[in-house]
Amino acid sequence: MTATDRGPAERPARVSTRTLQDGVKKTVLPSGLRIITEAIPTTRSAALGVWVGIGSRDETPVMSGASHFLEHLLFKGTHKRTAMEISAEIEAVGGETNAFTTKEYTCYYARVLDSDLPLAVDVLVDAVADSLLDPSDVETERGVILEEIAMHEDEPGDEVHDVFTEAIYGDHPLGRLISGTPESITPMTRDQINTFYRKRYKAPEIVIAAAGNLDHATVVKLVRKALAGTPLDTGAAAPADPRPGDKRVRVRKPHTVVVHRDTEQAHIVLGTVGLSRYDERRFALGVLNNVLGGGMSSRLFQEIREKRGLAYSVYSYGSQYADSGVFGVYAGCAPGKAPEVLDLIRAELARVAESGITPEELVRGKGMVKGAYVLGLEDTSSRMSRLAKSELLHGDLMGVDELLTRVDAVTMVDVEKIAADLLAREPSLAVVGPFDEGGFPPG
Repeated sequence: MTATDRGPAERPARVSTRTLQDGVKKTVLPSGLRIITEAIPTTRSAALGVWVGIGSRDETPVMSGASHFLEHLLFKGTHKRTAMEISAEIEAVGGETNAFTTKEYTCYYARVLDSDLPLAVDVLVDAVADSLLDPSDVETERGVILEEIAMHEDEPGDEVHDVFTEAIYGDHPLGRLISGTPESITPMTRDQINTFYRKRYKAPEIVIAAAGNLDHATVVKLVRKALAGTPLDTGAAAPADPRPGDKRVRVRKPHTVVVHRDTEQAHIVLGTVGLSRYDERRFALGVLNNVLGGGMSSRLFQEIREKRGLAYSVYSYGSQYADSGVFGVYAGCAPGKAPEVLDLIRAELARVAESGITPEELVRGKGMVKGAYVLGLEDTSSRMSRLAKSELLHGDLMGVDELLTRVDAVTMVDVEKIAADLLAREPSLAVVGPFDEGGFPPG
């Protein structure tokens, strides 16, 4: 049974545990909080993550950046620990902690020796469940975040992807910066952040995942002990369903956005609306992406870098959300070469849209998808992330063999159809570099 099968009458009145796959177990607490673990006895480490199904797309324009703000603040102190104690306790055993925010979820994680997993559970759950959000810490982190936003603007190779996303989605929450803007971060009050924290960080929205040399029942006991007496130690509720994918996201008409920066390189992203993570065509798109710009053997890399030496970095990529997605091609090159690089990208996309790919490219593209996936599961952190994202985003866990089978099932026709659909669309263009608005391509 997946999360989407649950109904209100199926709220767990007691702890419910079941085996999902060999070595993988899932427990649902009465509060709706889920705990998923994978036992890997051959390792001497363990990775732990507290995943919250709340991200930047869940914010109002006034609260833009609140999820990222919280990411900073939850490590600043609880009723049990100061900020120094949170970091010192983990570092004293050689462990590491960190966090990140996306458009649809936020993750707080730690990696420690297997024997120190009880400490990691206590520290991480305490930080996420019972943070103080002291007013002085809010002001300190406000300054840190404003500096982070400014630093991001000094990295045009990163900024151009945000410009591209905004070009696609406009003022839709998916188009906003995860970090927020100076205009939204500067006036945001401690009470506003705390209200967002307590309204959004609810037990049914949380998945705690762990992978490594561990025992599932022990992890569950540790989590329940750490939750006791905190705001997340609540009454009976059903786990939240995965974010629905049946809504249509309004996008902007294809257009060009130029952001002037006095840089030595021009950074460009050309692309369009892509696929949602529920779209069955995503496996075919993964193959197509690798053929187009997924590695050194890809068409774009060979054509633009290897044959002509026009760019150091050129690649294609896709980002998938519950109800939408983007697909783009990035290149960084000398400003004077940007028009030629852009023409080559357009020509290659049109060629693939019209003629598809070769049988050899199909085989290579499949191999790249499968290899990247399997090799990416070689450490406890990636295994932990797989568990959490599968539960949080899909409501079930696809086995490795099943995923490889789905990739193997991709046919030439599948790739041709998705290429003809996506690559033939009129694209949007984002440019960051030494150009004036309306001055690209340069005359």
